[in-house]
Amino acid sequence: MSITLTDQNKLTLRTAAYGAVSLLAAAGAAGSAHKVATHGSIALTSATGPVGHVLTKAPKGVKYGKSVAELADQVLPALTAAMSLLKQQAPAEADNFRNTVIVAIEAAAQTQKGEPSPTMTEMARKITEALDAA
Repeated sequence: MSITLTDQNKLTLRTAAYGAVSLLAAAGAAGSAHKVATHGSIALTSATGPVGHVLTKAPKGVKYGKSVAELADQVLPALTAAMSLLKQQAPAEADNFRNTVIVAIEAAAQTQKGEPSPTMTEMARKITEALDAA
């Protein structure tokens, strides 16, 4: 099955995926937000298939806001919208996108020594919930 994504669709996918990593970096700021963001971004750019082609670039010109709450207000709905879009056009790519984002948040969470903090665990739960809301 072929998938056709507009520039707006691609921006939604990028905002959702990179925004999820940004949310986790903010939640892990007590450790090393830079390491969280780096490991999560590497996981996103390692994606394959049509989703992998879209995620090779971070979104440009996106204003995430000045607080984690403002960031979440944009990213969590974008995750749900991305999943809905992909489920309609190519269900296998919806699974690919979901798995890619989950791998990215797991990679990001592993930058913490020992277990991820409760804050990171809760943020990962919210991200997963948004992915599954579609």
